[in-house]
Amino acid sequence: MIAHPFATDSLERGKVIVQVDNLTKFFGERCAVDKISFSVQEGECVGFLGPNGAGKTTTIHMLLGLVKKSSGSIRIMDREIPLQQREAKRFMGVVPQTDSLDPDLTVEENLRTYASYFQIPARKSQARCTELLEFFALANRRHEIIEHLSGGQRRRLLLARALINEPKLLILDEPTVGLDPQARHLIWERLEILQTQGTTMLLTSHYLDEVEHLSNRVLILDHGKIVAQGIPQQLITELVGIDVFVVEGSTAELDALEKSFASCGAATERVNDKLYAYTRQDCSELEVLLKNSRNWLRRPANLEDLFIQLTGRSLRES
Repeated sequence: MIAHPFATDSLERGKVIVQVDNLTKFFGERCAVDKISFSVQEGECVGFLGPNGAGKTTTIHMLLGLVKKSSGSIRIMDREIPLQQREAKRFMGVVPQTDSLDPDLTVEENLRTYASYFQIPARKSQARCTELLEFFALANRRHEIIEHLSGGQRRRLLLARALINEPKLLILDEPTVGLDPQARHLIWERLEILQTQGTTMLLTSHYLDEVEHLSNRVLILDHGKIVAQGIPQQLITELVGIDVFVVEGSTAELDALEKSFASCGAATERVNDKLYAYTRQDCSELEVLLKNSRNWLRRPANLEDLFIQLTGRSLRES
């Protein structure tokens, strides 16, 4: 089992790890991030969501000191960013979306080289590498060069590398991008273990099932503003409903069904030849009206429904 990341220099539970106030970023005349404020407490996993161009990547880059803010304040572990960025980085681990592993080094050499950036003593570095390779099921690959690894193994190694300095804050940028279901679920299992140990995480992902599965709280960003934040299931219930009916049919059929769903207090949406009905109470009695529909389903409302309702269905340029 991996060591508790707060085994030394432990923090009082509930301490604010990230505090952002009125953060703003302009690129020329375009406002990419518009006076957003949020906090992340110790032990939370916060999902940071938004369509392309919403401002989430710019926000993450400002937290990491890669983009200069226009105004507002950022504090990480009570260090002011970017003024105390170097000190704050000691407490941070980052899993980037792009693969930044050194292809000329072995799995273990990648970890030990990264450990040297934090001036971790050799004996501790060796022990930490062994521990992380076991935790991420890479121990039998420790002497392999990077090009021999699968995509899932590379992502697990990036996670291991991000934890080499026992960070207080783990920033995950699309941690399972491009992976098959088995590899995704293995990474989820490891992240869930880290959560039980109190690791604080800020997660960005386009896999909304991943965010719903891992996050204690979500922030949804659109047009540079936070449009919703809270516990995922509470937001879904309050802003979307309990169940979603999806029905395909002709215009006349959907017109009639739309009136029936309205009688049950459901909100409806038409998209081409489909009717979406979002119910806030048990509308099981309406299923009898669907027996002649060529294709329909009823399912629980989820985070994707919430995301689409808040940010729209149209594709945007990044």
